[in-house]
Amino acid sequence: MVTGELCFVTVILLQVSLGVSMNVFLLLFYAHLTSPGHRLGSSDLIFAHLALANTLILLTYGVPEIMLAWGLRGFLDAVGCKILMYLYRVARGLAICTTCLLSVFQAVTVSPGTSRWARVKARLPECIVPCCLLSWVINMLVDFDTLLDMTSPQNGSSVYIVLDLKYCSKISLGAESTLAIAVVLPLRDLFFVGLMSLASGYMVLVLHRHHRRVRLLHGPGRAAGEMPEVRAAKRVVALVTLYVLLYGRQSVTLSALINMKVKSPLLMNCHTLLGFTFSAVSPLLVIRSDRRMGLFWRKQICFQPRSLLELQGR
Repeated sequence: MVTGELCFVTVILLQVSLGVSMNVFLLLFYAHLTSPGHRLGSSDLIFAHLALANTLILLTYGVPEIMLAWGLRGFLDAVGCKILMYLYRVARGLAICTTCLLSVFQAVTVSPGTSRWARVKARLPECIVPCCLLSWVINMLVDFDTLLDMTSPQNGSSVYIVLDLKYCSKISLGAESTLAIAVVLPLRDLFFVGLMSLASGYMVLVLHRHHRRVRLLHGPGRAAGEMPEVRAAKRVVALVTLYVLLYGRQSVTLSALINMKVKSPLLMNCHTLLGFTFSAVSPLLVIRSDRRMGLFWRKQICFQPRSLLELQGR
């Protein structure tokens, strides 16, 4: 294995291992909040759903890329490719929908306390679970084509290969089907990306106005970054900004790869590495911005030495 391939494998391993660990930690933390004596908020449920989608993305996209980078070939048949890539596409759609839901929820939460917004805020927590379930249904239907056009690696002699992933191949189902897929999928992505961008922009505007009005009430000695509404804005805006930038990069790179007659290995590796960057980095942003995470982590670490000391004392 040459130096470039070794670096590529190392970066993938770091991203996947770190991303899966952090997302599983988030899922455990939110599961802990469902126990007696704790309270699971509406935003916590959305973050848990996002962590689940990120975990699926890393496992269905990162693990096969690691196996391929280590030189394994032919580890998936046609059925395995269909199932694996279908789960990945659904999980990717869930990440878009959940990030959009998070930004809309946060925008409504920080909106002015008028009578109209008060009614929306009161009913919003009841819509979280139905929205999450609806996102599953939508993405499972929209990405159903993956079960038809994904297959095991092909040599290109009998079928037209749209995208070759080395361990799976995306083949053309015909001009009309390819055109329909090329229209529906970008429309879904652009709708949710546009909605999350508008919601985040509105939220930043509302928080900026609110912060200017109440700055004196908080006292001159208190930093603006310590205010809860500012921390919430930073967390959501950072997630949305990261996703929009990575989505734009992925769309441009994927379009270039599909239309290139000779695939560039460097461009393909960059597309692969950045393909699950959001899933690996977003849990770190969530953990860093939530003070409850640090307290929960310290309790878990401090619990084990106490238990060992008690056993030794007995």
